[in-house]
Amino acid sequence: MKAKFIYILFLSLVMATSIQAQEQTLSTVQEAFLPYETGQSTQYRSASGEPGEAYWQNEADYTIDTQLYPDEHKIETSITIDYTNNSPQSLKFLWLQLDQDLFEEHSWGAKLTPLGGGRFGNPGFEGGIEINKVRILHNGETYEPKTHTVDTNLKLNLREAIKAEGGEIQISIDYSFKVPEEGSDRLGRLDTKNGIIYEIAQWYPRMAVYDDIKGWNVMPYLGAGEFYMEYGTFNYSITAPAKYVVVASGELQNPGDVLTKKQQQRMEEARNSDERVYIIKKNEVGKKESRPRGKDRLTWKYKMENTRDVAWAASKAFVWDAARINLPNGDKSMAMSVYPKEVAGDSAWGRSTEYVKGSIEFYSDYLMPYPYANAINVAGTVGGMEYPGIVFCSWQAKGAGLWGVTDHEFGHEWFPMIVGSNEREHAWMDEGFNTFINSLSTANFNNGEYHNPRNARFLNNWLTSKNTEPIMTAPDQIQEGNFGRVSYYKPALGLQILRESIVGEELFDEAINAYVDRWAYKHPTPDDFFNTLEDVTGRELDWFWRGWFEKTWTMDQAVDKVAYMKEDPSKGAFIRIKNNGKLVMPVKMEITQENGKTEMVELPVHTWHRGNKWIVKYNSTSPIKKVVIDPNKEFPDVKPDNNTWKPDSAEKKSKEKN
Repeated sequence: MKAKFIYILFLSLVMATSIQAQEQTLSTVQEAFLPYETGQSTQYRSASGEPGEAYWQNEADYTIDTQLYPDEHKIETSITIDYTNNSPQSLKFLWLQLDQDLFEEHSWGAKLTPLGGGRFGNPGFEGGIEINKVRILHNGETYEPKTHTVDTNLKLNLREAIKAEGGEIQISIDYSFKVPEEGSDRLGRLDTKNGIIYEIAQWYPRMAVYDDIKGWNVMPYLGAGEFYMEYGTFNYSITAPAKYVVVASGELQNPGDVLTKKQQQRMEEARNSDERVYIIKKNEVGKKESRPRGKDRLTWKYKMENTRDVAWAASKAFVWDAARINLPNGDKSMAMSVYPKEVAGDSAWGRSTEYVKGSIEFYSDYLMPYPYANAINVAGTVGGMEYPGIVFCSWQAKGAGLWGVTDHEFGHEWFPMIVGSNEREHAWMDEGFNTFINSLSTANFNNGEYHNPRNARFLNNWLTSKNTEPIMTAPDQIQEGNFGRVSYYKPALGLQILRESIVGEELFDEAINAYVDRWAYKHPTPDDFFNTLEDVTGRELDWFWRGWFEKTWTMDQAVDKVAYMKEDPSKGAFIRIKNNGKLVMPVKMEITQENGKTEMVELPVHTWHRGNKWIVKYNSTSPIKKVVIDPNKEFPDVKPDNNTWKPDSAEKKSKEKN
């Protein structure tokens, strides 16, 4: 028996040698598998990906009173910020963000706008915030602080530091600004047949985030990098001409003052209807009876809790419809849409509320329940932009395009509105996550009405081009034309690969739900996400974070050669595979024999631990007709031509060598 075993072992070794197994470098430690640093545990953040026992973040509550003057396209506002310092450090000064200063002609963002213009530039508009007064109330003393403006950031020097671990201060600011027509595709105004549609965002001085990672986060607002904000409660009012309808983040507090009795009744009907109910019908737009009578201006009061931002829209041109959103555990919210008459048909914005409802209900089931009273879709000049409880989408969008932008912007309610990552540094943590969940939502909506799945190779041309950039590139540094691929598509594809081809759907879904649960209304970093995924799935993924997120490596797996034991296919085969690129992935290989048998062989990523070649022993019973690596195109293999081996192709290669 022992002699037979030695003989079989000898034959195996001889066979392996016949296909140059000696080339396999057993001592190689590839760069892909070196440890990838994702942070050690501190009292604030655990290496498991959870917030630490002493995790903290500061709070900012806002009381805002604003006036809209359409004749001048002007907004005048008084704001009070109640700020709580929960950090372990006392704060001798404060930083606020003045995002509207992007539209000041001398802003850094204006100076960095390409000569031909760009999505995030706004050349020629003389805007920016005009501050009339700043006051501080601290420890019973009221005073005007010394201030410094650094592009879109405002520094307030304090007479006395705010105490650590609970110290409080109140800031009051009176200011005004003009609303640009084109607001870097984040706000602006649109002329329609029945009036201007104002979409208002980044409209108030906001507290910069002070955190345990960087202290004060004061990266300037240059246009491409979005936002990073503290959470709190907003009580705010918007006063506009009585003809105007104002929709906003949060819940309307005084419907009796700003809606007619009929509109209030319709709102209650919509609150209990899965079908669209019109609050203002198309034929009612601009009619006197569609607005309360007796006043020239009306004040709309809104409130929103546990949110990092608020935005609003106003117009006398709105058609307005709504329907119930069904949330887990029997809870409800409201889907709403406002849009001009020109796009009210069911081939366009007439289906918007259906889209909002479908999107919010899916994400509420997949991730966590939607936390806000309303989800409002506004048709206007902005192509697509998200804020808590309200999004701005292009009034020209229709069909699949309107579904896509609506679903994408409302997906942002989870990333980054609930999971509050730093968009100004890590665009992929909101755009990439969101693009990924959008694919799941689209597959689910209306039996896949707009579903158009793509395999993992759709980015291959870009991945192999000189223009490729790492996912971890800061958004303001991403080269022109690359933003969508770097921040949206490549990270989304990475999450798809993890879910479908590496971790598995069940474990991945557990991990992403744990990430949302751990970091809801908090400030996660990339390391917190990476660590959570590894913690919950039990997978060591350093090779993936490095190769896909940090580097621009590409994958090229190949079938190199097939040989048979004693040249007899019935006694088994040896298949040599190669990894020609620096990016490593697991191996999925489909083997078809001449007897008709087809089998899938799967190898873990650890196959490449010892080098770029590996020999697979396969128990064939007849000649092998074909071997295909990644037959379902689950991985971004950039050279698919060498993924397939056939006897005729092998003979051809041999003749070419000779």
